[in-house]
Amino acid sequence: MTQQKQDAIDNENLRIGAQIRDLRKAKGITLITMAEKIGRSVGYVSQVERGVSSLPIPVLQAISQVLDVQISWFFHADGEVPLNEVDHIVRSDARRSLNFSGTGIREELLSPRLSGQLQMVLTTFAPGAGSQESRQRKGEEGGLVQSGTLELGIGDKQFLLSAGDSFILSGDETHWSRNPSQEEETVVIWTLAGGY
Repeated sequence: MTQQKQDAIDNENLRIGAQIRDLRKAKGITLITMAEKIGRSVGYVSQVERGVSSLPIPVLQAISQVLDVQISWFFHADGEVPLNEVDHIVRSDARRSLNFSGTGIREELLSPRLSGQLQMVLTTFAPGAGSQESRQRKGEEGGLVQSGTLELGIGDKQFLLSAGDSFILSGDETHWSRNPSQEEETVVIWTLAGGY
């Protein structure tokens, strides 16, 4: 193997390892939990995240399942992005996306990486998708309804928002959101402080 090919493999291992680490942390999954769920040691998972250990496809598939993403999430080629855009720009045809199977919800990461303090996410709710089950995040978040309607619960209050309406949620409030329409999608652009 040539040195150039080995360097390319090492760079790819570093890139994928960083993506695994960022997504794992953003989802609040510990190294210990990840290791238990994929049947490997904590040391191995740590080495994968640092790009030190090799990552066979079956292990990457297991990690993908724990992180609830398609394996293709990790094959987004940063090399296709001009170097001066990597940490700043996300082109519309190069967004990473998450499909929450069976929920009718699709999210696209509008931020260039998951490791920053501010994230932007575009969420598409299929007709009737969402939940009235309350949840709470640690950081503040806000959103802008780009199209459709959004039913939003904040604490014991309930709101119906339309395209162009925006909202802010503090980190100490429980909330829920859903698309009340049975005919059209709802698209919301979220801004999340403190990571995804």
